[in-house]
Amino acid sequence: MFMIITKTPYRISFFGGGSDYPEWFNKNQGEVISTTINKFIYISCRFLPHFFRHKYRVVYSKIENVKNYNQIKHNAVKQILKYYNFNDGLEIHYDGDLPARSGMGSSSCFVVGLLHALMKLKNKKINSNILSTKSIFLERNLMHENVGLQDQIAASYGGFNSIKFSKTNFRVSKINCSNKFKATLNKNLFLVYTGISRTAQKIANSYTNKLSYNKRENIKNILKIVERAKKTIKQNNCDDFGRLLHETWVEKRSLSTSVTTNKIDSLYDKGLKNGALGGKLLGAGGGGFILFYVENKKIPNFKRAFSSNILVPVNLSDKGSEVIFYEK
Repeated sequence: MFMIITKTPYRISFFGGGSDYPEWFNKNQGEVISTTINKFIYISCRFLPHFFRHKYRVVYSKIENVKNYNQIKHNAVKQILKYYNFNDGLEIHYDGDLPARSGMGSSSCFVVGLLHALMKLKNKKINSNILSTKSIFLERNLMHENVGLQDQIAASYGGFNSIKFSKTNFRVSKINCSNKFKATLNKNLFLVYTGISRTAQKIANSYTNKLSYNKRENIKNILKIVERAKKTIKQNNCDDFGRLLHETWVEKRSLSTSVTTNKIDSLYDKGLKNGALGGKLLGAGGGGFILFYVENKKIPNFKRAFSSNILVPVNLSDKGSEVIFYEK
């Protein structure tokens, strides 16, 4: 009997989104500021006894019972099992604290969490660098997903970080800030669910091939905001950090007409009118969660204004993907 469970955090990308795509950083430097939060994806795996008629059972929003991993419809599961030539019978369960396709990096979190579990099962060497690098390879090269690189790295390393990208490598640096700064972010950050589920790849496809030329100035401006954000952190100025979220959102929405919708714009304007100093839609765009930074004294008013919406408080988390249960 074998059972393993991994716990992998979702992430919030504050600044620098877009510069983590190879279409940009293969010719320019990229950098993002992001954090993992206390919401998680859980992946459980166990060997299947031989008396089952199926060899693989995959449980997510659907249930798949198949005899060969090539018959699996969940692309991430199929590609990872093929990559490791996993011929032993296996049951995989997925559970998440937040909905998929919501801008929280759930697809990459899933890949990181499942890969972590199966690498442990295969007794492969695992650390944050290996886990993120292999996850990026799987998503971009085997699954052929048009994704940036920040989500896999954030989920693997965990914490409040600056991640820098170049053509040859990436570098993760922990952001040093005061406990007061983190406590304020934990109190003043909120996620508002738009109710719109979207496929990030479709949105990303509308602008990633333009990053090296006609969207060049947008990314340059986004990276200037990254530098300003680092200064606000050093100065312990949370409110200015929140205001910069609005500036980066203005630049991001200029990348493509697919990034936002009338409903998203309406919710965003509602947030600003009810106490938010700034915010941004998370992920590639098109739906999911809007992140707001709310002025301290206006938090009660903000909560009342969004009482009919799904409102999720945010708490920063320091841990990346981890094995929380392992039994042979």
